[in-house]
Amino acid sequence: MVSFKLVSAVRLGIKSLRLHKLRSGLTMLGIIFGVCSVIAMLAIGEGASYEAQEAIKKLGSNNIIIRSVKPPEETRQSGNMGRTFLLDYGLTYADGARLASTIPGVGRVLPMRIIRESIRYDQNEVACQVIGTLPFYKEIVGVDVLRGRFLTDADELHHNNVCVLTAGLASRLFPYQDPLKMSLRVASTYYHIVGLIQERNTVEQRAQPGKLNGEPLDNNVYIPLSTARSRFGEVLIRRAAGSFQMEKIELHQMTVQMKDTSAVETADPQIRTLLKHFHTKNDYELIVPLELLRQARQTQRIFNIVLGSIAAISLLVGGIGIMNIMLATVTERTREIGVRRALGAKKRDITTQFLVETVVLSIGGGLAGVVIGVITPFLVTHFSGMKTIVTVPSVVLAFGISGAIGIIFGLYPANAAAQLDPIEALRHE
Repeated sequence: MVSFKLVSAVRLGIKSLRLHKLRSGLTMLGIIFGVCSVIAMLAIGEGASYEAQEAIKKLGSNNIIIRSVKPPEETRQSGNMGRTFLLDYGLTYADGARLASTIPGVGRVLPMRIIRESIRYDQNEVACQVIGTLPFYKEIVGVDVLRGRFLTDADELHHNNVCVLTAGLASRLFPYQDPLKMSLRVASTYYHIVGLIQERNTVEQRAQPGKLNGEPLDNNVYIPLSTARSRFGEVLIRRAAGSFQMEKIELHQMTVQMKDTSAVETADPQIRTLLKHFHTKNDYELIVPLELLRQARQTQRIFNIVLGSIAAISLLVGGIGIMNIMLATVTERTREIGVRRALGAKKRDITTQFLVETVVLSIGGGLAGVVIGVITPFLVTHFSGMKTIVTVPSVVLAFGISGAIGIIFGLYPANAAAQLDPIEALRHE
């Protein structure tokens, strides 16, 4: 009996709304755009957060990255000195040995020297980064060997003049030839190409303090660390504006791989204390991907709350629009209400009728908003290249709120209709 009355009320509500199609459609627009904006904005926020977290995960959650940085005081002094000066700062080989032997839980320490240099083959010249490192760079940082091989222990032991190129650099330097059969020149030395790799996360993409992503750069050449040390030495000379600056840096970066992720939090302060003891200048920085990942997730939660709140305002406006239209409808249909009451309809029947109409408006608008809201992120991805992720909870949340708005904002008009005096309603013109 109850279900029959409810079905009858729904049919009557839909029939009443169809009598004023344009007004009903315009009333639903607020809900449609509100639901659409909630889903689309959360999808965009989720996509941006996913990309940031994936970039950080590639750094390794059990890694701690230490980088050499030029101390601020050295920068100021260099501007006041003559045409030639030597800056001595950064990480040392001794630092790596101390970290490996002193800090509990350390698995391996990966040292790196990074020299910005132009490489040449025939008439082609490309500016790149020459990275001197050890063979286990491939396991710690993560690279995919596309062809050939990566550096080996024999290369490191014998200071071999071999190199490995990133695929992007190889395509620019050897557009129509097989790189593995070639040698290239770095400075005054020739290196035989033994492999092509695809970086999962290049040096320039590694996270900076306060930044989750860097500038992508697929211009890396890898040589054995011993070769880099013997060919380039420890003093790098940079020329600019008629003067030249010499920098003495043993290592530009070290990646400390912990045996377990749980050891990262305890190792972080220990590493800082150890380095501070042996470095009088602030010439290094620590990047802890695990901390960055947690910060990214926290930022995502805050971002989603902000975006969701902004989008929810559209739903609120849509709900107010429904209430406004339904109040006008009550006034317009006052005589109809009086007739129904005179024929025996109870207050709850009048309340149900108007409440059903508001719920139909909100749910109908919610369904349309869900469809548009799911399509919109795909359009954003297609035209802008920005990654978007539509999640089931965001769809359920947006649709649930639209239904709740129909009930909440429909109660007052429905109750106002039910409270009309039947006699006064019949006299209404």
